[in-house]
Amino acid sequence: MAGRVGPPASGSGRVEPRWGRYHADQTDRSGGKAENLVFHGRLEHMRIAVVSDGEGGGRLRELGSGSGPHGGLWQVSDLAGAISDYQGYAGGSIRWIWAATDDLYPALMEHSLRIPRCHDIALVESLLLAYHGRFGEARSLGAAWARLHGRDVPPDPVSRAGEGADPQPTLFEPDRSAIPAGVDRLDALIEVHADQQRRIAELPHPGRFALLASVESAGALAAVEMSHSGVPWRADIHDAVLTEHLGARPPSGMRPPVLAELAGRISEEFGRRVNPDSPTQLLKAFSAIGHPVPSTRSWVIKQVDHPVVPLLLRYKELSRLHSAHGWTWLENWVSRGRFRPDYVVGGVVSGRWATRGGGALQIPKAIRKAVVADPEWTLIAADAGQLEPRVLAAVSGDDALAAAAGGDDLYAPLARSFGGDRQRAKVAVLSALYGQTGGDAAPLLRTMRRDYPSALAYVDSAAQAGEEGGLVRSWLGRTCPQPSQMWRRLVLDGTGGGPSRDGGRSARERGRFTRNFVVQATAAEWALVFMAAVRRGLAELGSTYGTPQMVFFQHDELVLHVPRPVADSAVAVLYAAAEEARTLMFGDISVRFPLEVAVVDCYADA
Repeated sequence: MAGRVGPPASGSGRVEPRWGRYHADQTDRSGGKAENLVFHGRLEHMRIAVVSDGEGGGRLRELGSGSGPHGGLWQVSDLAGAISDYQGYAGGSIRWIWAATDDLYPALMEHSLRIPRCHDIALVESLLLAYHGRFGEARSLGAAWARLHGRDVPPDPVSRAGEGADPQPTLFEPDRSAIPAGVDRLDALIEVHADQQRRIAELPHPGRFALLASVESAGALAAVEMSHSGVPWRADIHDAVLTEHLGARPPSGMRPPVLAELAGRISEEFGRRVNPDSPTQLLKAFSAIGHPVPSTRSWVIKQVDHPVVPLLLRYKELSRLHSAHGWTWLENWVSRGRFRPDYVVGGVVSGRWATRGGGALQIPKAIRKAVVADPEWTLIAADAGQLEPRVLAAVSGDDALAAAAGGDDLYAPLARSFGGDRQRAKVAVLSALYGQTGGDAAPLLRTMRRDYPSALAYVDSAAQAGEEGGLVRSWLGRTCPQPSQMWRRLVLDGTGGGPSRDGGRSARERGRFTRNFVVQATAAEWALVFMAAVRRGLAELGSTYGTPQMVFFQHDELVLHVPRPVADSAVAVLYAAAEEARTLMFGDISVRFPLEVAVVDCYADA
């Protein structure tokens, strides 16, 4: 640090950042004296708004607290260098305010810059819009600014496409904020951020929603980091698995040998030439052998008693393997020993993540054999078991269910209500969560309502709101989409506003959706808080052997890739993060969220 100084409070001067030179050529236009929060010891309040010029440079401005003046305005030719300097002085005390993490953070990662905290305008805008029943409206910085000023709202720019294997950004993404010409992007960013803070403060539970905004933004940082680090992947093992299951790789456009053989045997059993990839041909073939079926879905044809069925089921399984994770996938998505998923944070309405191609959230167990830790490193897989039932116990305030969720196995104590049958207890809880009423579910639900009335009342109320076209929210405030206009026309008649005869089924379907939404979305929030805590804990852990990494995330499972000497410490970080997520979200409650943690060399063994 010798010979280096912090960004000067006067808004003029030069410094030597880690990645090159930058300079400030504009001063504080607010007329107030620019404050350098680093030197004033108020690091916990330091927020910096940043925009890129798309050519490696950009502008930054320290934001004041409340109605106080903002700090100096910095025009920099090397944005990564400027951010590096700020990080060097203030570390994790800075919250970076930017339009979209996808636009800025990948290039920072290429400079080995890890951002501890940010506020993602686009993600937070999406959450706020949904809260007020405007799910799916444009969420970019330009759209938020236009709404704020009563202008025509532009559509969101086209999302960054999945790059496939090994993206190598060298500059920041081009501006995708849709700001009108003549409007200063940094001013717009600061104005929209202030408006979002105001809107959050006016909500019934501002603290909860602020936590949601924070962990949603933290999730965006983690998604970029995991894509950058990549899942350790052995292409040779993957190829061997494919060869074992499918035979040798065929020429382009042809079936692998095992699939070709199965297709031939399927045709023999049907007594006619049938393409097993064609649902139309399969439907005709089943009818011809006296077993008409309404569809060719696996669960449908399993009910048919005919020798062709096991052959067709096996063909479907191997065909999915070939199409979703075959040799073409391997070539497109794995490079230099890493698979780099392109995550979409909040890509599902419940807040769960999605991916842009790559099938990262549906990796077959056979293919997981290819996920092997690097030499002297290990994989740590952490799975939050029974997460949704435990969330229901936490949010419903049901004392009996909370008591059952105080141990490692929630279903074991519940079994006392079902004659000691743990499986029946599990079916009863899942029926309550997902609205299953057929078969054995009805008597099980009656028992649940008798012994766990608050828990059932919680999800029943959400279901009723959904059937009536209302909105429901997660614990932190994520809000479900409104019903479509078609749904309203189908379900609600034009007079009394009640369900029409034809709309009853659609109403019940939406009720099942909202019933589960309040729990699943809250479970997704717990997972985000957990992941944010793990991310921070791994950064604090550090290692002379290499930096521990989060490399894979799906729903309630997180996979780390860490040097062997720090594996025990990383496991401790996971357990501490689970406890932090529990108390941060729900306070001091008796419900526990135990983790199943496996330290393995190969993901398939987790």
